Amino acid sequence: MFQTRLSSISLPMNTLDQMVERGHERVSFHQDPSSGLRAIIAVHNTVRGPGFGGVRRWYYPTEADALYDALRLSQAMTDKAAVTDIAIGGAEIVLILPRPGHKATEAEAGAMGRIIESYHGSLVAGEDVGLTPQYVDWMARETTHVMGGDRSCPGGDPAPYTARGVINAMSAALAYTGRPVDFAGLTVAIQGVGSVGANLAAMLAELGARVLIADLSAHAIRRVVEECGAEAVRPEEILTSRCDILAPCALGGVIDASIVRKLRCSIICGGANNILDDYDEDSVALKARDIVYVPDLVANAGGLIQLAGAYLGLPEEERRQRIADIEHTTMRVLRDAESAASTYAAAIALARRRLVEAVKVNAPAG
Repeated sequence: MFQTRLSSISLPMNTLDQMVERGHERVSFHQDPSSGLRAIIAVHNTVRGPGFGGVRRWYYPTEADALYDALRLSQAMTDKAAVTDIAIGGAEIVLILPRPGHKATEAEAGAMGRIIESYHGSLVAGEDVGLTPQYVDWMARETTHVMGGDRSCPGGDPAPYTARGVINAMSAALAYTGRPVDFAGLTVAIQGVGSVGANLAAMLAELGARVLIADLSAHAIRRVVEECGAEAVRPEEILTSRCDILAPCALGGVIDASIVRKLRCSIICGGANNILDDYDEDSVALKARDIVYVPDLVANAGGLIQLAGAYLGLPEEERRQRIADIEHTTMRVLRDAESAASTYAAAIALARRRLVEAVKVNAPAG
């Protein structure tokens, strides 16, 4: 079936229970011995369209950590797509590295592309943490169901679109708190200056904001400091820095109960996925502290709109308008949260309503 030998691994005993609890349709484990690829693919929901998800190329200490990431990210993608009202479902591909910094190869990307192709269009992949447009182009040699490359498939790097969406969400949060929608003079702390964080820092600096940054990569820090005049902060201090807006743009789960108590910001709005460690508890705790939290499934939807929109054939102008509309969606969620447990609860309620509507539309007649 494939040019290289690919095989599926039987699932751990507890995986099915996790799937049922989160509402997943399909979870599969894959390997390719010739390239060393090991991956988990989670398809959460395809009621509104094919499962769309990033390929996250990352080192995980345990298989359980990788599975948890795949399940949580794919579920969040379903909700993000529904809130954004774009006709796709949620999925995630986690490519497990044998060691941190393991070099990407064309053979590995090709194997990943063939696995994606085996889903026959029910799975569409885009770029996530650890991937580059070149890697996406390599995958695109084996499948038409990938987005975000430079040459072999459309969409391009989603990071600038994600960052633009975050700016729009920040604007709504400022307006909601009664402040001028003007970044000049504001202090924004960005955790993580990879593709999204670096683009966000540049945009904010251009708008006149004072930008604090932190990252584990000294090279990334130097580049952003030199390019936009950002100020470097130690990684262990960035989340609790005094600022107007805190923008987590690295990995998820960085805001937990212990951090909530130490925060010195009035708004949290970032480009990372799954910013909160426990969404139900931490979002309520933030509301109790009068910290406006823009759910990441709203704030960082710009990249999804760009890639999924291109896959669905939406004109560039419509994609640009939908990214601008993140500001209106954010304001709607913040206002809905006034009568809900938290902003996260309000965003999820909106997503669930749209999923229910999709089920009704797709239900067989009679």
